[in-house]
Amino acid sequence: MLSAINHKLIKLGAAFFFLSIAFSGCATAPEHAGGMAAHYVDPGQQSEISGIGIESQDIINMTDKMMQDILATPIFSQPKTPPKIIIDAEYFKNESSSRINKNMITDRLRTGLNRAACGKMIFISREHLNMMLKELRLKQLGVIKEGKSASETKAYGGDFRLGGRISTLDSVNPKTGAFARYHQILFEMIDLNTGSIVWSGSYNFKKVGQEDIIYR
Repeated sequence: MLSAINHKLIKLGAAFFFLSIAFSGCATAPEHAGGMAAHYVDPGQQSEISGIGIESQDIINMTDKMMQDILATPIFSQPKTPPKIIIDAEYFKNESSSRINKNMITDRLRTGLNRAACGKMIFISREHLNMMLKELRLKQLGVIKEGKSASETKAYGGDFRLGGRISTLDSVNPKTGAFARYHQILFEMIDLNTGSIVWSGSYNFKKVGQEDIIYR
């Protein structure tokens, strides 16, 4: 009889213990724990979370402008033979105070040009060179069958390659705490045989704000 009573008391105590934890958790929960629900926004428009750095609408606007300008240049729009072009971030420098993944700019420019050129340009990948060389080596050893381009035994050499830099000029008002940032993004297409600049373009903008945000 006594053991049965003790067993019931232990179960009752455990129930009170878990109830107290539950109530204490509810009492300490933050008042506004819900926050903002995730939702889609237009990447080409300024969002409610924005600062003075380079943002999605800037990347879209600048790459669209550069793409149109390149396609209007006779050496690329009316070539005798399709030029072989390398567009990547290797020689595209970020010397600015803005944090930005340079690949986002060069990747969008390259893919946009590749689609719009309709075969008038050939785009060469240096990022995937090791992948191509490994496959070529396996073909030469007879480990795998040749592909459709069996006669091509060497990687293409580039005729032109993209270079450029991102620069900024910052200013701060010590009285109000407001600050401004001027961006200058330079794009240049270099002739890999002569070193001459066959095309150049720039995209410039300035942003001001009382507070900035953290870019990652």
